[in-house]
Amino acid sequence: MAPSAAVATPPQPPPPKAPEAPKASRRRSASPRRLPYLLIAPAGLLMLGFIAYPVISVFYYSLQNYNVTKPWRNGFAGLDNFRRIFTEDDQFWPTLGFSAQWVFTQVTLQLLLGLALALIVNQTFIGRGISRAMVFSPWAVSGVLTSTIWILLYNSSTGFSRYLADAGIGEYGTSVLSDTGTVFWAATVTELWRGVPFFAILILADLQSVSKELYEAASVDGAGRLRQFFHITLPHLRDAIILATLLRGVWEFNNVDLLYTLTGGGPAGVTTTLPLYVANTGIEGHDFGYASALTTVAFVILLFCSIAYLRLSKFGGDHK
Repeated sequence: MAPSAAVATPPQPPPPKAPEAPKASRRRSASPRRLPYLLIAPAGLLMLGFIAYPVISVFYYSLQNYNVTKPWRNGFAGLDNFRRIFTEDDQFWPTLGFSAQWVFTQVTLQLLLGLALALIVNQTFIGRGISRAMVFSPWAVSGVLTSTIWILLYNSSTGFSRYLADAGIGEYGTSVLSDTGTVFWAATVTELWRGVPFFAILILADLQSVSKELYEAASVDGAGRLRQFFHITLPHLRDAIILATLLRGVWEFNNVDLLYTLTGGGPAGVTTTLPLYVANTGIEGHDFGYASALTTVAFVILLFCSIAYLRLSKFGGDHK
């Protein structure tokens, strides 16, 4: 008997397409995603206005002769202000050199002391909460108030120099803020008192996220505290340290309030940073065009140094 022929199945019709959602429902589904941006838009526009307008104004006035005491000379100057900075201004290079010295000294010492303080207050001991409060409290004090406190401490009649003279160290009536040989370190100590807590706060916050199991495993393997510090603690703190040093470097470069109230840039201009020179040129000299050009140069220097620092440190990248 011949095999029966296979019965061919008829082709199935394609499944019906799902009806498209109406445009109104699509708008409703997309609106929740746009809502956060709509809510922050007013604040964002205000911030943009407060930031963009001053920046654009500085760039504009850097190309102008704008001195309120000499209005007859005001007008477009082109690049004359910048030529004057690099070729004629005998105060620009000394102030830039002191700014670099100030930033390097402050950031280095603040990092080392802040790291040491963070490691100490991260330990468990009686009175740790009070110790942390005492370590972090100087960060809440403004620069003007900090300089006022230390001016009283440095005062030759009522400060600690009087008691040192009573002990036979130094002479009566001498002030460390009026001596060109001691004013830098006097200002450095003042800023360290305020700036060290910044590093201590950031580093302590990152220290508390290190897993204790890593230290326990390292102890089992025979690693001492020093090896644990260099192979566990420091690698974990790498990004926090890079970010903190960058932020603090920018802030110290732009430091005006403390140095202005503590030394006024003196004596003999030895503590005048570039931003303080800009403030004196614009506010006291009323030469806003030249001050804007100095600000533009300072901005370019900070931008270049920040980008180079982040590239060289490989911030945020993989590291072992």
